[in-house]
Amino acid sequence: MVDMGLSWRRRACPRPILAALHTRREAPARSVLRRSHEEGGTMGWIAGVDGCKGGWIAAFSDPEFRATPAIRCFRNFEEMLSSEFEPSIVAVDMPIGFPDEIGKSRGPEQLIKPLLGRLGNAVFDMPSRQALEAVTRPWKGLTELLAAHAATNVVARATSTVGAACSIQAFCLFGKIREIDTLLRTETNLRQRVLEIHPELAFATMRGGPLAHPKKIKGRINESGMAERRALLIAQGLPHETVQARPPRGAGADDALDALAALVVARHIAAGRGRPFPEPPGHDSHGIPIAIWSYRPDRLPPQDTAMTENPVPRPMIEAAAQRIAGHARVTPVMGLGIGAFGSDADSSLKLECLQHAGSFKTRGAFNNLLSLDVPAAGVAAASGGNHGAAVAYAARARGVKATIFVPEISPPPKIEAIRRFGAEVVIGGAQYDDAQAACDRFVAETGALKIHPFAAKETIAGQGTLGREWQEQEPDLDTVLVAVGGGGLISGIAAWFAGTKVKVVGVEPAGSRALQAALEAGGPVQVEVASVAADSLGARNVGPLVHAVCKDTVDHVVLVPDEAITGAQVTLWRDFRLAVEPGGAAALGALLCGAYRPKPGERLGVLVCGANVDLGKLAALAG
Repeated sequence: MVDMGLSWRRRACPRPILAALHTRREAPARSVLRRSHEEGGTMGWIAGVDGCKGGWIAAFSDPEFRATPAIRCFRNFEEMLSSEFEPSIVAVDMPIGFPDEIGKSRGPEQLIKPLLGRLGNAVFDMPSRQALEAVTRPWKGLTELLAAHAATNVVARATSTVGAACSIQAFCLFGKIREIDTLLRTETNLRQRVLEIHPELAFATMRGGPLAHPKKIKGRINESGMAERRALLIAQGLPHETVQARPPRGAGADDALDALAALVVARHIAAGRGRPFPEPPGHDSHGIPIAIWSYRPDRLPPQDTAMTENPVPRPMIEAAAQRIAGHARVTPVMGLGIGAFGSDADSSLKLECLQHAGSFKTRGAFNNLLSLDVPAAGVAAASGGNHGAAVAYAARARGVKATIFVPEISPPPKIEAIRRFGAEVVIGGAQYDDAQAACDRFVAETGALKIHPFAAKETIAGQGTLGREWQEQEPDLDTVLVAVGGGGLISGIAAWFAGTKVKVVGVEPAGSRALQAALEAGGPVQVEVASVAADSLGARNVGPLVHAVCKDTVDHVVLVPDEAITGAQVTLWRDFRLAVEPGGAAALGALLCGAYRPKPGERLGVLVCGANVDLGKLAALAG
């Protein structure tokens, strides 16, 4: 049995592989690996591998998935092992280990088929070693293929206690199987590094049960099955761009997904959660382990999110919530009951305006700083005010330098808050876009880590913790009203509530409708911005990531005039003594002006999300 208590230190490479490494020029990925070790990584690269038309397709990453996975094709298996990635664990979709005589199958296949439900036919039974080695010469054309298959099955039946033959699909894998088998027979130290997996078992483990759709139907790609598998990989923390990327030449899209599934299994094995079928593994007469590996999940994914391709799934938000616990406040909910503000709804206010630094942005800022490596140059951000204050606050708490670029339209109180939290403030131009361009130049010149206010998964996942917290506080909500600027907040909240009964409604100023325009156009578009809330709800374009999250999770967007926004500010101050900025009051403005009309008795949650207001202007509004 492979010892799952191993610390997974890097194992010695076979001499032929070491020789290849000594003569190979160091590639960029190698320097990334070394940097990972210097920054506290526990081991080198891991790999998920599948056979493909061009040889082998391999997906490489570090065990924590901190590095963006690299996907490559190799002509042979040893070339993959001796690549610059030098994987410490290789999970490969190929049978390993063959007994001299067998019963109905090697054993692992019969153990995993029941776990796959009606997709169990994706598991091919494998014959004895004698059958594997019966015909080793290459064949040309269909006639020779069929003759070689028939000759192999003569041996397969003779060495099986039930006279079982092997399928033509299994037989066509024999060349690649022998390639790995030869390595494991001669290089015994590879036997604990190279482990057999089955991608359909991996996907079923990710989902917590059998998949709903096959990957192929009659040999053709089934898009529903591919979408299901992509969603599961994204839920495991793999980047959306990697999962959706075109595979390298020589491999198919299904091969790439299978390699990524194997990478997920390798990651869990590295973390000590590996599970072999059977347990413990058997061994053939050469001492090669016979087992198909999967893993023991620390918890199962929610069924309602496993089936979406949301690039920010619930597990990512759960991880963010654990990460920022103790850094961001749990903000209260104020129940108002039925009839508040003249509405028939059972309303409540979620008071995120009481968050550190005065807005929800603190959640995303901390999730970025706690999940990404911060260089010596520190962090940088472009902001109308709230995001900058949140990044400055989180950076000070973490002992990190922060440089914040703001536009000339930023209110002085917000700029003062950024400086109060210890960040350097740079006026980056007239509008937000100008400040963002200045920030990008600074990042390119200094190497600082840019923390984007909405176009980053870490930011959206951090804001999504608000939705998670809200649901815990009010589990019976029907609808939530959420103000929209760049879309990071509503993306996180909608990603959390996706698949539940809760309807997420966006609220935008009539003069700043970037999300509504994107949803109508089927993609991000540029809009003009003119609103009293432009300093916080004034993005000209929500960007592709926000659109990708919101297109299937946001019910709809309503628009509110500036008068409704300022009226909501006055109401919050007059009735509750809450000093709230225009953007923070916009969601309530939708209820007050009738832009959103709830049904009688509807459980309605209204988010009050920002408190960084110019008190002089609020006093003037309130009279």
